[in-house]
Amino acid sequence: MQSAQETGVEKCSAAFITERGLCQQIYCHGELLSTFTMRKFLVTGGAGFIGSAFVRLLLAEFPNVCVANLDLLTYAGNLDNLAGLDQKGHEFIHGDIADAAVVKDALDGCDTVINFAAESHVDRSIANSSEFLRTNIVGTQVLLDVARKMGIKRFVQVSTDEVMGSLPEDSSEYFTEESAFAPNSPYAASKAAAEHLVRAAHHTFGLDTVITRCGNNYGPRQFPEKFLPLMICNALNDECIPIYGDGRNVRDWIYVDDHCRGVLAALEKGRAGGVYNLGARNERRNIELAESVLAVLDKPRSLLKFVADRPGHDRRYAIDPSLAESELGWQPRETWESGLAKTIEWYQTNSRWIERVRNNEYREYYRKQYGTQGGS
Repeated sequence: MQSAQETGVEKCSAAFITERGLCQQIYCHGELLSTFTMRKFLVTGGAGFIGSAFVRLLLAEFPNVCVANLDLLTYAGNLDNLAGLDQKGHEFIHGDIADAAVVKDALDGCDTVINFAAESHVDRSIANSSEFLRTNIVGTQVLLDVARKMGIKRFVQVSTDEVMGSLPEDSSEYFTEESAFAPNSPYAASKAAAEHLVRAAHHTFGLDTVITRCGNNYGPRQFPEKFLPLMICNALNDECIPIYGDGRNVRDWIYVDDHCRGVLAALEKGRAGGVYNLGARNERRNIELAESVLAVLDKPRSLLKFVADRPGHDRRYAIDPSLAESELGWQPRETWESGLAKTIEWYQTNSRWIERVRNNEYREYYRKQYGTQGGS
């Protein structure tokens, strides 16, 4: 196969087979940017919001690789999120990451694990943390144990900025890779525990691991219990939008595809045992977020409804992504305005997807959480 230098193509990829499996080289202006030598990937949680976006990115960037996608399909896992994928390079496996036998079968032929599988909603962890402990902690340890026994070459753990707790509201502090752990919710505590297990697997057993931590993701196919899609879906139906407390809590928002590109960069270029914070330098108060959505949809501010605050609600998250930018050469591509526009447009044009996920179970959860009937 001709290289980019030989063809004169401005940007292209060349693929060939080595003893380690499929090798793909990425060129730009004739310069070799990266060599990707990983034959088959196991992506866990790949039917969820972020995981499915990563599967789509992986298959788009490297169409000759194979992806084994292991997902238990709990309430937020959705096969509709995988619609339209080329099944030639994608194998879906319905199973539990806490089941060692299932994981062993799923890892057959793989040399890389990217672990997105997690229970991730803080409110649900406050109501009942048992599934968070099983999936986020036990499941991660099972994955690590089986991966080590099967000689996996790299294990990427997708984590969260919430493991580092809350920052002072009016300070200029940011989370760095060296920030102390201070998780304030059962969810955050379970993800912090998972990070410790990944670190231990690297330092004790020499497993090649990389950890990424992200801020609040947004984009297409996000389950509408999360703040931004909840607002969009409710506003589209002229339903009230619940706002916790005074609405001044600050989150650092990142478009899901930008996050996934960061995970891919960490997979390709990250140091063994390394940790990378992935943020878009996009701090927004919750009330500002709601007002942005209402403005784009031309909906009245009267839809906002302030409700009792979440117990232990973290006040501010903000990520310093300098290390990922310098070591991985990664930066977000979307602005807040462009990412929000893409997100809202997707929900506007995918009403059938919304109807399917806002089912009776969702409406009952919404009623218990906010004291009103939503998703009708």
